Amino acid sequence: MPGIIGKKIGMTSLFTADGKYTPVTIIQAGPCVVTQVKTVETDGYEAVQLGYGEKKLKRVTKAEAGHYKKANTAPSKKVAEFTIEGEVPALGDIVDVNLFIEGEFIDVVGTSKGKGFQGVVKRYNFAGVGGQTHGQHNRARHPGSIGAASWPSRVFKGMRMAGRTGGNRVKIENLTVLRVIADKNLLVVSGSVPGAKNSYVLIEK
Repeated sequence: MPGIIGKKIGMTSLFTADGKYTPVTIIQAGPCVVTQVKTVETDGYEAVQLGYGEKKLKRVTKAEAGHYKKANTAPSKKVAEFTIEGEVPALGDIVDVNLFIEGEFIDVVGTSKGKGFQGVVKRYNFAGVGGQTHGQHNRARHPGSIGAASWPSRVFKGMRMAGRTGGNRVKIENLTVLRVIADKNLLVVSGSVPGAKNSYVLIEK
C-alpha cells in the first residue's frame, strides 16, 4: 500500500538516538479497511479506497450503505483513495500502522488551520508601513502602496493583499518516521504536519 489515513493527535518532543532534541507529531495511523478496489478494466486505472473510523448506519445514504455492505464493513467516517501499483489488497482487508518502518521518509497531506480574513502582516509576513513616526498613527499594519499611477491604471493580478487565510490542502514532504507504536496504531514523525488536533491526514510513503 502506498499510504494510509490517519488522525493528528498532537505535538510533543523527544530525544533521538544521537541525543538531538526533536519536535514531533503523533498521528494515529489506521487501522483502515479496504472499501473498494478499482481496476483498469472497470475504472480505467488501479487504485484502492480506504475507510477510517466508523459511523452509524443511519448516518449514511442507501447508496453508501450498499457500498460498504459489498466490502462487508461498517460505514467509515473518512474515505480516501490511493493509486496503487503492483500487489493489490483484497476488499475488506485491514491496513494498519505496520505499513511503516522506523527511519523511512513519508509525506503528510492535511488541511491547514483556517484563520479567516487576515491582513498582509499575518497573511504574508509584511513588516507594515513602519514605526510610529512622521505623524503616522493608524497605519502600522497596512500594506502601503499597491499600484502605480496613470499607467497601468490597475492593480496587477496576484498582488499580495488581505484576504481569507488558511483552510488549504497542504503537503509536507520528507518527514522522518521516528517511532512506530504498533499496539496503539501510533506513528511519531519529525516536525509538524498541517491541520488542527483530531483532524484527518493522509500519510503517503
